[in-house]
Amino acid sequence: MQAAAPEAFDITGETEITKKMYGLDDGHSQSFGYRCLLARRLAERGVRFIQVQCGKGDGLDWDQHGQLEKGHRKNAAATDKPVGALLSDLEARGLLDDTLVIWGGEFGRTPTSQGTDGREHHPHGYSLCLAGAGVRPGFVHGATDDFGWYAEEKKMHIHDFHATLLHLMGINHEKLTFRYSGRDFRLTDVHGDIAHEIIT
Repeated sequence: MQAAAPEAFDITGETEITKKMYGLDDGHSQSFGYRCLLARRLAERGVRFIQVQCGKGDGLDWDQHGQLEKGHRKNAAATDKPVGALLSDLEARGLLDDTLVIWGGEFGRTPTSQGTDGREHHPHGYSLCLAGAGVRPGFVHGATDDFGWYAEEKKMHIHDFHATLLHLMGINHEKLTFRYSGRDFRLTDVHGDIAHEIIT
């Protein structure tokens, strides 16, 4: 790995068109775009799990307890182009069919204001985006109530989400265990239903 890593992280051989596609020519999207480009390069080289972090280290803050509109506008300027480029690039190179891309966080935001212009943490109804690796494109699974407070249709518990992800990776969630204190545990505990309707 020590011999292969420097080449994987060296983007000097990438075309200017590719760099621009990822937003490396724009100060808003340069940092996150660079990481998305590295993610594609790592996927090309067979790296199986890649996490692209987007957060406070970039001057971005998704935790908008205040100034939500201003903050999310800034976040979108930094991430929209690189994420679109990553998906397009993976597809153009024939990698998207074998690569599962997940975009999300650990919770959503309340549908009502916190203070004058923010949103509070909200675990009862939020979204994650998935692409590639057997996921049905353009499909929406589930819905909240009319106000966005609670998931009402096709609720997906975290155990269901994990079961679905593991299934997409070819792993039976009921057989994947880890031993702790003399007992075998599952990531999905004794739960977990695969959401077959989101799978092609």
